[in-house]
Amino acid sequence: MDKNFKLLQKKIKVSFKNADLLRQAMVHRSYINENPTFPLEHNERLEFLGDAVLELVVTDYLYRTFSTAAEGEMTNWRASLVNSKMLAEVAHELEVEPLLYLSRGESKGSTKARNYILTNSLEALIGAIYLDRGYGAAEKFISAFILTKLPMVFEKRLDVDPKSRFQELAQEKMKITPRYQVLHEEGPDHAKIFQIGIFLGDKLVAQGQGSSKQEAQEQAATRALEASGWE
Repeated sequence: MDKNFKLLQKKIKVSFKNADLLRQAMVHRSYINENPTFPLEHNERLEFLGDAVLELVVTDYLYRTFSTAAEGEMTNWRASLVNSKMLAEVAHELEVEPLLYLSRGESKGSTKARNYILTNSLEALIGAIYLDRGYGAAEKFISAFILTKLPMVFEKRLDVDPKSRFQELAQEKMKITPRYQVLHEEGPDHAKIFQIGIFLGDKLVAQGQGSSKQEAQEQAATRALEASGWE
């Protein structure tokens, strides 16, 4: 097996009995399309399995650890731990990206597209660990690299979406409800880019950009939280 895969096993403290399962977790569908004779399948089935294992482990941990927490609170905490942004961050920390099998086109894709692929690969990795070493090994991996993010979720209030958090703080500190305004949009209907500003009264606090108004608003709210210095 390639030395980089050996390094990954060392990092995650999992020694695979079937090395092909680990490699398969890194195989994107686009690579198979370009390399039909490649001996392994793409990782989508492993991703499907890993997603379910991840959700069960996180749910079980939250249920057992926070005995007085309401369902809604635990749902938000879980969502903060298993969302694509968090999982892509973990994949970056584990240096998964150089191990990916991608088509030439995907290898030159945007950061957003690459992070989506990294998220899926991390879930596929969990599925591979589960198949190769069992539930206990998958649970240890998730505990070591994902559940350890929970203190950061609490500290940075990541369980509250940025739009809700900024509105909460703006009403608390200034008695104003933020409003969002489209400042600019460009591109064809199927690939529009929106530039949106977030205002407190007449003051433009921050701007965000995205492929949807919701995405642009969330980025604007995130930047407004940073700019305001309220947290």
